[in-house]
Amino acid sequence: MAGDTTLSENYAFAGMHHIFDQHVDNAVPKVQFANDDKHLLACCSLDGTISICQLVPSPPIVLRVLKGHTRGVTDFAWSLSNDVIVSTSLDTTMRIWATEDGKCIREIADPDGSELLCCTFQPMNNNLTVVGNGKHNVHVMNISTGKKVKGGSSKLTGRVLSLSFDSPGRILWAGDNRGSIYSFLFDMATGKLTKAKRLIVNEGSSITSISARSWISREARDPSLLVNACINKLLLYRVVDNEGTLQLKRTFQIQQSSHSISSIFCPLMSFRQGACIVTGSEDMCVYFFDVERATKAIVNKLQGHSGPVLGVGFNCDESLLASSDTTGMVIIWRREQK
Repeated sequence: MAGDTTLSENYAFAGMHHIFDQHVDNAVPKVQFANDDKHLLACCSLDGTISICQLVPSPPIVLRVLKGHTRGVTDFAWSLSNDVIVSTSLDTTMRIWATEDGKCIREIADPDGSELLCCTFQPMNNNLTVVGNGKHNVHVMNISTGKKVKGGSSKLTGRVLSLSFDSPGRILWAGDNRGSIYSFLFDMATGKLTKAKRLIVNEGSSITSISARSWISREARDPSLLVNACINKLLLYRVVDNEGTLQLKRTFQIQQSSHSISSIFCPLMSFRQGACIVTGSEDMCVYFFDVERATKAIVNKLQGHSGPVLGVGFNCDESLLASSDTTGMVIIWRREQK
């Protein structure tokens, strides 16, 4: 992306490239493009399935639907090489799927027999996945053995709704439905979790999304955390030490008081002016904010959904953005060609 164009020009997404409606009538909590991929996308639904979609060649198609969960799928994650997807469900299980043929490789019951609400891969060791459940616990799971890692469990103050590692995989943040974000130190050799810090964002508010980024822009070189917390604001924190301590940097007005809305940092790390974040919102819009702009931070606003926007995801070169909503609609937005 050229360094001399404005952020508004860079993020001039306008045209709808495609609409997927295979999950219609059931909310789609998450959409995510495969790693380093422009045209492969997955989305999970409260209908109990995950669909893998291919956007090129035209027309875009649903490649395969991953079926097996007996209740809604709350979260999923692509492995680094995109050959595996791990998913969590209200049916109290996590499943490991082969993306090539859509077959379920393994089903793992939650150690507490609880609804599973979120998951993330250990970035440096994709054998390990962290899950968060409705009984307030995080568990480090070995997906090769199907077993819980010894010392890899910890309790939060509420239902665990969101998880994010820093890029080296040394700090894990977990958010719950009581307004707390915990940081954990992750032992690479053993998979053990050590509770480090706790931040109460807002007592009783759900932390629905956490995204970590090692640095945002040439102006902001410190590690950052982007948080949705059901307080009608998107929160940007600075990570101030190696224990994951958070300091509020700034907030952005959005509508979010009750839905599980998520946000992301734009994937391209560059030295261009400013830096962009994208979030869903309960007013049925997708918002782009410039984290460096002191006033009038909204760079772009996309309208087209007919329900609160829950999930947002960029492809690797930022040419396409996917967003999902409570009605089950997934919209693929195309960047305007210069």
